[in-house]
Amino acid sequence: MTRYALRVASVAAALGLWQLLTSLDVDLWLRFSQFPTVADVARAFADRLAGDDYWTDLTDSLTRIVTGFLLAAVLGVATGVLVARSRLAEDLLGPILEVVRPIPAIALVPVAILLFPSNEQGIVFITFTAAFFPVLVSTRHAVRALTPGWEEAVRTMGGGRWRILASVVLPGALPGIFGGLSVGIGVSWICVISAEMISGQYGVGYRTWQDYTVVDYPGVFVGMVTIGVLGWATSTAVELLGRRLTRWLPRTSYVPTGRARPKSPRPAAPAASSAVPTGPEPAEARDEHLV
Repeated sequence: MTRYALRVASVAAALGLWQLLTSLDVDLWLRFSQFPTVADVARAFADRLAGDDYWTDLTDSLTRIVTGFLLAAVLGVATGVLVARSRLAEDLLGPILEVVRPIPAIALVPVAILLFPSNEQGIVFITFTAAFFPVLVSTRHAVRALTPGWEEAVRTMGGGRWRILASVVLPGALPGIFGGLSVGIGVSWICVISAEMISGQYGVGYRTWQDYTVVDYPGVFVGMVTIGVLGWATSTAVELLGRRLTRWLPRTSYVPTGRARPKSPRPAAPAASSAVPTGPEPAEARDEHLV
């Protein structure tokens, strides 16, 4: 409860500072007099919630994100595993992927406009491209980092290629895969908003840009807050799903003294007489347990 109280207090302090600086029209080096106050943004937010356009924009942006991200998750994981496990696939696909990967997804907007018959499909393509490469790279590194002994153990017991894939490769690479998914969902939001600003007709990004062109700064901040909340919600959902699927992994919890301790309680040590050595010193025992 203390941690949640600190988080709420930090947000409240930031909003209070924002309200103070904008209401007093503070102009030192940063021009807070140009900013809308928190009260102005709250009123604009309430007006948007009462209309239909806000929910239409929200639905369109979420549909684009979910479609592009799911495609990137499936194809990114599949391609990452294929490149990591097959030398032929690495030789055929590796050079192409490495050449395309440094290109920012938002720079592909002209390609999407020329390639796809509708803006909607082009925006989904931009979203897909933004998430695909983080997932691909994380999956590839996670698969290559697996211990060879696990695969050899499955082969010794008669397991084939698909058994190794299902029992060793995918479960062992899950932590790395979800690391790439967490990065990919954040990059997807950045790119889908930018694509909507450039070529969209509906969506949170499109509406935010329209508010800027008509000098409706409270509306711009409504769009920014909406984007932030949606990004936080989707990233949290991906992280929770990853924790759920990798709950078999050992985890540590934060201790204020700076040490990490296991979440599950340690079993009590058996009683020993004074003549029997009690083992290593406490610090050494703790280090041994963590290792």
